[in-house]
Amino acid sequence: MSFERLDLTVPVHRIGLGLAAVGRPGYINLGRDHDLPADRSIAALRRRSHELLDAAYAAGVRYVDVARSYGRAEEFVAGWLDGHQDVVVGSKWGYTYTAGWRVDAAVHEAKDHSPATFARQLAQSRALLGGRLDLYQIHSVTPDSPALTDRELHHGLAELAATGVTIGLSVSGPRQGEAIRAALRVEVDGEPLFRTVQATWNLLERSAGPALAEAHADGRRVIVKEAMANGRLAGRDAQALAAVLDQPFADVVLSGAATLAQLASNLRALRTEAGPVPDAEAPDDYWRTRSGLAWS
Repeated sequence: MSFERLDLTVPVHRIGLGLAAVGRPGYINLGRDHDLPADRSIAALRRRSHELLDAAYAAGVRYVDVARSYGRAEEFVAGWLDGHQDVVVGSKWGYTYTAGWRVDAAVHEAKDHSPATFARQLAQSRALLGGRLDLYQIHSVTPDSPALTDRELHHGLAELAATGVTIGLSVSGPRQGEAIRAALRVEVDGEPLFRTVQATWNLLERSAGPALAEAHADGRRVIVKEAMANGRLAGRDAQALAAVLDQPFADVVLSGAATLAQLASNLRALRTEAGPVPDAEAPDDYWRTRSGLAWS
């Protein structure tokens, strides 16, 4: 299996469904008290995840994005995949979920990009997803991440790539562009290691655009996350996502919908004009605001 199975000549395939908001009871998106039921049990969020997956699939969406740190998102997807052989699944490793299914946990996730964590979390992902793991991404790489320089890790990732799984990374923080450019230089045995890049790009935070354009021009697939700025752009969903889809570098844009109405609004981006573009925030300001969002 490989991310390359995704046929990006089909317009709706350019929208993917991310389960960060529904794979666990707590997340930083705004409006969760309205979006999710009071019952955030495992069974309730499994039902919500499957409802969203069913609706997205019926609309033509064929990429699903999860992570080890998204609570039980991998488990929820794994329980839905039968009968959906044409769905491409991407997951991420590098954060461990630590909240114990509590919204009020002191720590929700712990970051570690070591080879030992890669080996442990790959085994966990494979135990759930088996051969349906198409894309495995390092989660939330920053310029100072050891994942960019650890040769032992790089060779482990290359071994996974040799089995057919596409290797990628996601980036975060005000220096996304620097992390992307560093990742483009990583090679194993003369071959580029990272075939996909996932980054935040939205109407408020556009600083990664030039680096994403370079990645796209170099043949890497670009996945855009947080197109709605964690709910800060709510109310203009379709226009906000249309603005991202308009970017030549954007191969796949993730919908982080937590409700069927949000998903329908996100999908309307495929036939919506982007509209006026507001002034972007300074990257440091944007990420400072994001880091201050409460888990709810």
